[in-house]
Amino acid sequence: MTVVEAAILAGDYAAHPLDEALVLELHRRVCADLVPEWAGKWRDIEVSVGRLQPPPPFQLPMLMRDYVSDLQARWAAAAAVVGELTLEFLAFAEGRFLTIHPFRDFNGRTIRLFLTELRRRLDLPRVELAPEGDPERAAYFLALEAADGLDWGPLTALWRARFDARSTAHE
Repeated sequence: MTVVEAAILAGDYAAHPLDEALVLELHRRVCADLVPEWAGKWRDIEVSVGRLQPPPPFQLPMLMRDYVSDLQARWAAAAAVVGELTLEFLAFAEGRFLTIHPFRDFNGRTIRLFLTELRRRLDLPRVELAPEGDPERAAYFLALEAADGLDWGPLTALWRARFDARSTAHE
């Protein structure tokens, strides 16, 4: 994952559209050495994630096409001025992806890399994406559950807190 993150930060994906092919490529790069038979491919099995029952595999191509279309439609407002719409954009990008849960495994790693590319394109600073402590993890999972119901508010608040924590740490 570190190699892929370095490639993202170096701008290797800058010319690549924000589309399904980019998501598939990031997943492939994360896990091709471990699971070459399904790396970079939408899952073909039913899965459960805690209380979440992600959509069935046959819906994934359409849902991921809609997901990236939604991202592209939100991009102009999110990128125009860094503010509330930017935070909501990032919350949508993270929450919707994880609700769809398009891969058999490595969804968390893949979305963190995709979010790194989005932040790079938005010229936003690096922030901690994987909650470390128990209270932070609990808040994150509650925010993801809200996102499963298309409520971006809690995850937007977490994005605000991520940037606030970074600002406080660098003062």
